[in-house]
Amino acid sequence: MKGFEKYVRSYFLPPEECFDWTKKDYIEKAPVWCSVDLRDGNQALIEPMGLEEKIEFFKLLVKVGFKEIEVGFPAASETEFRFCRELIERKLIPDDVTLQVLTQAREHIIRKTFEAVKGAPNAIVHVYNSTSVEQREQVFKKSKEEVKQIAVDGAKLLKELAEQDGGNIRFEYSPESFHNTEVEYALEVCNAVLDIWQPTADRKAVINLPSTVETAMPHVYASQIEYMSKHMKYRENVVLSLHPHNDRGCGVACAELGVLAGADRIEGTLFGNGERTGNLDILTTAMNLYAYGIDPELDFSDMNEIYDTYERLTQMQVSMRQPYAGELVFTAFSGSHQDAIAKGMAYMEEGKSGNKWMVPYLPIDPKDVGRTYDSDVIRINSQSGRGGVNYVLKQNYGINIPDKMREEVGYLVKDVSDKAHAELRADEIKKVFYDNYLDAADIFTIPECHFRQENEITAIVSIKIEKDGEVHVVEATGNGRLDAVSNAIKKHFNIEYTLEEYSEQAIAKKSSSQALAYVAVAGEDESKLNWGIGLNSDIIKASIQALVNAVNRLMKNA
Repeated sequence: MKGFEKYVRSYFLPPEECFDWTKKDYIEKAPVWCSVDLRDGNQALIEPMGLEEKIEFFKLLVKVGFKEIEVGFPAASETEFRFCRELIERKLIPDDVTLQVLTQAREHIIRKTFEAVKGAPNAIVHVYNSTSVEQREQVFKKSKEEVKQIAVDGAKLLKELAEQDGGNIRFEYSPESFHNTEVEYALEVCNAVLDIWQPTADRKAVINLPSTVETAMPHVYASQIEYMSKHMKYRENVVLSLHPHNDRGCGVACAELGVLAGADRIEGTLFGNGERTGNLDILTTAMNLYAYGIDPELDFSDMNEIYDTYERLTQMQVSMRQPYAGELVFTAFSGSHQDAIAKGMAYMEEGKSGNKWMVPYLPIDPKDVGRTYDSDVIRINSQSGRGGVNYVLKQNYGINIPDKMREEVGYLVKDVSDKAHAELRADEIKKVFYDNYLDAADIFTIPECHFRQENEITAIVSIKIEKDGEVHVVEATGNGRLDAVSNAIKKHFNIEYTLEEYSEQAIAKKSSSQALAYVAVAGEDESKLNWGIGLNSDIIKASIQALVNAVNRLMKNA
């Protein structure tokens, strides 16, 4: 691809090796989560949300469990300012939730921001200025000292106004475009801000390190974070925060490695909505912890409600393959995957996993996020296999096909799907199954049977066989009722076959129960089984129906 020569790596490594994070293999506890859906996410929408829509989204975030929510840039517009005031004046903010607002390090914007949060039970005023080489040289045309002074002046004004306000206001500072800032310089600026604020144990400051444009690989970000954590002043009284964007598609990886490297807090959005390719996807990051057996301290148990509300309010679409939330993320179409999942589910049901989730191809239990096994886990198309077809029939209708029959049924269903170029629903799969094996008696039927027992073993049967509108009465004996009926059929049609397979099962259906019988017969080619099924509340009638269907299929295939 032409043109690659003009691109350069625009990130900065720390001045010392910072690889302690590589010695950790997992995150031990959830970080502090801060949703920026209503600020960063909202400003990235084609059509930003209105006031009532933003209030509904705020309530969703509270329900999910966010304790810190950035609600906007109040000085940016009257709508943003009004939203902040509505939340406060209508007392929509729970006592344990902190409102966060963003402001540039400019005096009139900071003062307007403090007006917006006045009366909030808890608030974080988040001030920022850009510190990257590109911004200093191209946008602000200022020296390092001049850019640092912008941050210091902003920090001083925040402290002054907070003291005047007297409310419960904390501070946050971001060196915007941290990824593209010399790490030693970013540290210098952050420490200068902290010297102004003098954070304490009961009034901690937030230092937020945003990859505003993601330009470095995740391990570089982790090393940058580790350096900052090791050398930051007042570290025990600083909440070190991350704000990863997703320009390289590595937002989640950057966040996870950043936490391993010492970060305490993460800012992001539901489903990763944000500028350009988006922000960090908090939902995915939190659910990754959940899948490791760690409480994410956010509740995504009703994923469908979150998904639907998000799409309705933002007019954005969640990908079908979005981790944990997408329509198809728990769905297997592949035959081998379906077989493994079905066997894994059976293993779980038998209690062999020790109550631990251990199902192949499913990193978490779909039910934990409000999904169902019958309609979400295994779905059938032309790529599916026998295990998947049986799983769908079993989950939806209690039909458990015998092992030796499954491959043939699987191919029948796949062929229908392939010709239709479509996925098949559970009811369509059952129809294929019944059409081929339950409604197969198109050569002859047995409308009537009468038995009498000659002794404990031998049964005598008198049956009516109807074919082409003619009815014949035939008598025969056999070792049991089904064998007697089979002998009567052989006698009437002068055919030979062997009864190779027989099984039966009960199918619960509301308050009643029906018996499902399976019969396989073989003619001269004993390797070719001809299956039939029967369904009746009487197991004898179900067995005879299955035999009749099996022999009909044998005669058609002869």
